[in-house]
Amino acid sequence: MRIFNRPDRDRALGVAASILLGFAHLAIPASVEVAWAQAYPSRPITMIVPFPAGGPTDAVARIIAERMRVSLDQPIVIENVVGASGSIAVGRVVRAAPDGYTLGFGTWSTHVVNGAILSLPYDLLADLKPVALVSDSPMVIVGRKTLPAGNLNELVAWLKSDPGKALNGTPGVATAAALAGVLFQDKTATRFQTVPYRGVGPAMQDLVAGRIDLMFDLVADAMPQLRAGTIKAYAVLSPRRVSAAPEVATVDESGLRGLYVSSWQGIWVPKDTADAVIAALNHAVMDALGDQAVRQRLLDFAQEIPPRERQTPQALGALQRAEIEKWWPIIKNAGIKAD
Repeated sequence: MRIFNRPDRDRALGVAASILLGFAHLAIPASVEVAWAQAYPSRPITMIVPFPAGGPTDAVARIIAERMRVSLDQPIVIENVVGASGSIAVGRVVRAAPDGYTLGFGTWSTHVVNGAILSLPYDLLADLKPVALVSDSPMVIVGRKTLPAGNLNELVAWLKSDPGKALNGTPGVATAAALAGVLFQDKTATRFQTVPYRGVGPAMQDLVAGRIDLMFDLVADAMPQLRAGTIKAYAVLSPRRVSAAPEVATVDESGLRGLYVSSWQGIWVPKDTADAVIAALNHAVMDALGDQAVRQRLLDFAQEIPPRERQTPQALGALQRAEIEKWWPIIKNAGIKAD
């Protein structure tokens, strides 16, 4: 046994105390974070929606938020922040405190497309963490009622018979409809003229009137006219038939495999949000999507509900990365810019 004189003993005790104090400092943040996460949430949560109140994205966000409060035992207040194609709203989420009290509801356009058409002051992947994929809104190829083509193969042949003559209506140059048209032309080696409108409504009116020939539209937007028989459907741009229009074949079934375009929707939080908080939010979303009343309301809006394995934060992150890798080169090669 080593015998310390008093000065040596005091120095040894001081070193030991410093080491123990250091370990204590390392342990405190973890214990505080766990305790804080267990108490979350203790006050109302804000969900920022990047589009106006009353629109389809706002409606889906409100349906989910209303049911999430049951699991979280706190209300979720919707705040509509519009402008700059939704990029202002996403920026608000990026800059918010990472405490789980500010959520961002976003779409394929705000969390994929905007990164290719806008100079953003943030990184869509690095500055946000995914919470859950909420819903998927596939697109459908529709044509005027008098179009001679009876199916998708005939439509492609008709377009090839007179390149550049057909008119395709879109609600804007950087929208899902416009990008679907670009991808369709690339995959089929066809060419047509694209006519941008100020919204889906005016474009659909001209399609019904026969002033344009076709549109790539969200199933939700096209359903009223399809049900009325004023336009015809050629295929949904999805690997599976959609619940809102099960009679419409998929592009795979119609011979154009892999032409998938949809405007999916999800929830994100600031990048430094604790994993335990994200887990609590994800649990609330999954509970909401498992509720039959919520599912029916989403189906009424022609939304496809992802299976549970695709509702995880990891699945949403993987989808976002895959979509960026797919669409950014297409958008940039086509020279598409924001309106």
